[in-house]
Amino acid sequence: MRAVVQRASRASVTVDGEVVGALPSGGLVVLLGVGPDDTETDGEWLARKLAGLRIFADDAGKMNLSVVDTGQGALVISQFTLYGDCRKGRRPSFVGAAHPSLAEPLYLRFCEQLAAAGVQPVETGIFAADMKVSLVNDGPVTLIVDTP
Repeated sequence: MRAVVQRASRASVTVDGEVVGALPSGGLVVLLGVGPDDTETDGEWLARKLAGLRIFADDAGKMNLSVVDTGQGALVISQFTLYGDCRKGRRPSFVGAAHPSLAEPLYLRFCEQLAAAGVQPVETGIFAADMKVSLVNDGPVTLIVDTP
């Protein structure tokens, strides 16, 4: 699995003009890509990693708190394009992304695992929908996290 993680002061995702997930008071925005060899174990590792990632400021202004410590949530958006390969030609190849029949259950399970790791709430988009994601990247802080 591959995640692009952004610390946000607010975020939302809209499908067909309707907000389907939102973090009005901030937290983590997680763009999640699933690869063909990924398993629930990868999702569990990633959920624990993101729940404990210390990227929020403490009272001294140091990045020393996790999303769990701050009591903020996560907005998780499925994004197969994270596995896009742009090395040849001008059109990305997405053969490195998992088939939707594997990716969707692992995406949904990851959201459950993130909640079980203490992140509340966990908001989502709609798998395979045309989504409009809006966020205010706080910092900006953006990290790429790949499972082992």
